[in-house]
Amino acid sequence: MRLRRTSIAFLFLAAAAGLIVSILMASLFGSADISPFDVVSTILRHIGLDEMAPAPALPKLLDALIWESRFPRVLLAAAVGAALAVSGAVLQAITRNPLADPYLLGVSSGASTGAVAVLLLGIAGGISLSTGAFVGGLVSFVLLLALLGGGRVASPSRVVLTGVLVSQFFAAITSVILMVSGDANSTRGFTYWLLGTLSGSRWEGVTVAVVIILVGILAVLFFAPALDAFTFGWDSAAALGINVTAARVSLMVLTSIITAAAVASSGAIGFIGLLIPHAVRVLASPTHRLLLPLSAIVGATFLIWVDTFARTAFSPHELPAGVITALLGAPAFALVLKRLES
Repeated sequence: MRLRRTSIAFLFLAAAAGLIVSILMASLFGSADISPFDVVSTILRHIGLDEMAPAPALPKLLDALIWESRFPRVLLAAAVGAALAVSGAVLQAITRNPLADPYLLGVSSGASTGAVAVLLLGIAGGISLSTGAFVGGLVSFVLLLALLGGGRVASPSRVVLTGVLVSQFFAAITSVILMVSGDANSTRGFTYWLLGTLSGSRWEGVTVAVVIILVGILAVLFFAPALDAFTFGWDSAAALGINVTAARVSLMVLTSIITAAAVASSGAIGFIGLLIPHAVRVLASPTHRLLLPLSAIVGATFLIWVDTFARTAFSPHELPAGVITALLGAPAFALVLKRLES
């Protein structure tokens, strides 16, 4: 047992260290040649720790490049990756479906409808595309919850099927808006956003998204015992003293909020919420007290490097991060399916 705890502690420390290093290293990549000491110094100065900076101050242009462009984008990638990985792990436990992902409840389709409504119809003029997407995601979840009778539903399969229904409904609305009101340029821009991109990250939006996602993940951690019980079925969880309806509804609300925040900030980036929890289960204990935080760290690290590759590999052109995750996720998904069959 002591060895086991030591191994888990080492795994956590290694994963956390890898995430910190990834945040700093990813901030180096780009058109301008900037050293690691310059990145660290710039960050320390902007958070009020000037005396700890290991390098002199950069010119204003390079300083802005790091602090206003690269660093917030890397932080947003970490937050979105963590949100999707945790949401996937939670929904896989709730539905007892190893193929569940964060978009199972239709939140991404609702977010897409909210985004296209703001972009093309000018609904609630003055709000940003990301705000419209966040509101749209929450509206889709409210509809899902209403169809489930406020969460009082008898089977995981009903949750899955209702999520598919809501997703298709909002996808249809999005298609109608695009057909009626979209032109070539707006449709192209919306399609690029929908594929999943972290470009255009700015501190205002990043700060809001990071706070929502971080608070949501911390709240989900309190339900780790309930999630462990859910893996044996809802009836078994009730026999163990879990208030199944309250826990299920609370977890669906939390995952919908953090998924909506992630999609509103970056579009729909696929496969992270599906595959990262499975990868973590192979490396560590499947108990959610360990699975959830490790999934968050691994998901954050993974998306940081995916986005770094997407924005630098084909410079000056930039690929949507969702395209890269799909290219990597498809063969990995085939391996997961093979493992589930065996």
